[in-house]
Order: sequence, then structure tokens, then C-alpha cells
Amino acid sequence: MYKRTITERLIKRITEPRLFIQIMTGPRQTGKTTTVLQTLEECGIKNHYVSADEQNLARAEWLRNEWETARSLAKDGEAILAVDEIQKISDWPSIVKMLWDEDTRNRVPLKVILTGSPTLFSRTEESLMGRFEVLHSPHWNYNECRQAFGYTLDDFLLFGGYPGAQPLKNDEKRWAQYMSSSIIEPVISQDILMLEDIRKPALLRSLFLHGSGYSAQEISLTKLLGQLQNAGNTVTLAHYLELLDEVNLLTGLQNYSGELIRIRKSTPRFMVYDTSLMTYAEGAGRKRLLENKSYRGWLVETAVGASLLARSKEEDFKIFWWRERGNEVDFVLQKRNKLTAIEIKSGRVKNAGGGIVFKNKYPEAFSMVVGGANFGLENFLMGRFSLFL
Repeated sequence: MYKRTITERLIKRITEPRLFIQIMTGPRQTGKTTTVLQTLEECGIKNHYVSADEQNLARAEWLRNEWETARSLAKDGEAILAVDEIQKISDWPSIVKMLWDEDTRNRVPLKVILTGSPTLFSRTEESLMGRFEVLHSPHWNYNECRQAFGYTLDDFLLFGGYPGAQPLKNDEKRWAQYMSSSIIEPVISQDILMLEDIRKPALLRSLFLHGSGYSAQEISLTKLLGQLQNAGNTVTLAHYLELLDEVNLLTGLQNYSGELIRIRKSTPRFMVYDTSLMTYAEGAGRKRLLENKSYRGWLVETAVGASLLARSKEEDFKIFWWRERGNEVDFVLQKRNKLTAIEIKSGRVKNAGGGIVFKNKYPEAFSMVVGGANFGLENFLMGRFSLFL
């Protein structure tokens, strides 16, 4: 079975002296459970693995009982408790905080791994402050798909980084059904509903489909609203886009200006977190997406954007796009006082020279041309280049 780099990172952390709860979060169907099980098998430490997803109503009492079982393993030395889908337990942060603090006071050598959806800590970090570290399990990158499944670049552009969908890539109808039933619908109907009550679920779904189809393109929410058949307003759309961003489906990149107010008012450039989401939303066959220069160009730009979104969570930077007076840069990365401007040679017809204009305006910026001589597309998608000087 293929072992991702993130597994090695979790093994390293969990074999260190007990310091923090290890929390793994990321998109559905990216192998979080497999990573945990591989870690438990290889680390050589007694362990107790449970899944809150298996409980009809996973309650606090259930979690306390499982914690006690793991504590009994730790009587004679280190032990690990791994709880999958922890967010299924109501008020889990306060329960985990209480039990972890008890072990700390009593010097119980019990280490803890928790996994869950991207919404896991979006609104509950405060209660566990200072007690946890986060490991992000992103979509699989091109290098992982190439090594594990023998993907070509075209395979990766079309089918992206969901490993469970890989066996279905030669049957596009079954592949689309899997994407809908195993990934998209559970995220929208379950993960987002865990955040809040959605008053217009049909509008949320329409926004996802239309926005994903426009991946790597900019479109105002007002214009997009005119294409949707569900009643709503731009404020609702903007809020729903934020929710889709939280669950790692779709985001709206803002135009970089160096001024926060202007950034907030800019037209978003839609970007899916994985190219497969764009392929699914587009609904077109492989031949059209790959042979039409515009569609392929947007797929390539989406692949680069999705790679940046995955890296941004671990490397802690923000992503924008930039356009001014007809001059354009595909992506602008900001990490504190560092800037990087990225242009992409994707085969799509567009204005050239935006990077030069951006560099004149922001001379401190580092420039990259992905698909050029120095930064090849495939090597970029494999994560082989540093993004900042």
C-alpha cells in the first residue's frame, strides 16, 4: 500500500515525547484514516483505534469509555488513542480538553490522534488552545498519483487527487457518480450543515456547480447570480462561497492590491481545491476538455491553483490574483513581507507581460513562470520548487 509523506510526519510526531494532541484534518476521501492506521501499525506503540462515525449517536459517555480503555493500555508505558471523525461527537472539544488535562496532571503517558473534516477546528480551536498541533491531509498531488497509480499529466488534470476515484477513471459515468455520492453531496449536506443551518441549499449547490465550472476565471457575484435560477442575493452568495472554502471545495481568490479594503471589494477568481471538481462540474468528456485550448488552459491553471491551495495550509501563505489595466498575473502569493508573482504558460490565449508590470510596481516580488524553461509544469505540480526567495 502506498505511503504518503504525511504518514512519515505523523509517525515522527507521535513517537516524540508526549507534547500535543495530533489533529489530522483535510478533505473527505483523501486517506486520513489510512494514514492513521499506517502510523499505528508502524510506530510500535500500543494503541486503541475507534471511529465516532460508527456510532449512531456518538456521545460524551462513549468517548470517555474509549479514553479509559486507552488509559488502561498506558499503565505500563506509552499508548496511543486514535479517534476518527471526532466531530461527530457533540461538544467534543471540551470533553477532549478535560480528559487530556487529567492525563497531563496524572502523568498518564497517553498520546492522542484525532481526525475529522476541514470544518473540525474552524470554530472550536479556542477551547483547545495550546494543546494541539494540526496536520493537513490535502488532496493527493501529481507526484503521489503518478507513483501510486501511474497517472499521466492528462490523467491528473482530469481526475485530480481523490485516490478512491482512481479505479473508475476509465468509466466516466461511474466516476461522476462516485464524485457526487461519496464526496460532493456528503460535504455539502453533512459537513457544511455542521457549521450552520443553510436556508437555501439549492442555491448553495448551484453556486458550487457554476463556480467550479468557472474555475481559474473571474466573475462577479452579481453576474453569477443572474445565471442561477435560485433566489438569493450577493451577500448570501459571498457567505456560501466562504462555507465552500471552509470545506475545501471551492474558493474565490481576490485581486491583490496591497490595500485590504480594495482586496475585499474585488471580483473573485473562482478556484476549486482539486481539478476533478472542475471536471465534474463541467460535465464534458475527456476529449473536449483536453483538446480545446481554452478548457485545457483553465484545467492547467486550476491544477496549479489547487497545488498552491494545498501548500498554503502547510507553508502559511495567502493566495491572490492580479489584474490592472489589462495586465494580469495568474497568482500572487503573500507570506508576511514576501511576495511571489506566478504566471502560467497553459496554452490558453491571454495577455502577456503582466509579470513585468507587476514587478515594476512591486520590485520586491519574486517572479515565476510555470510551464517555462526554469519552472516546468510537471515538476511544479510535484512540489519540487520553493515558492519564496
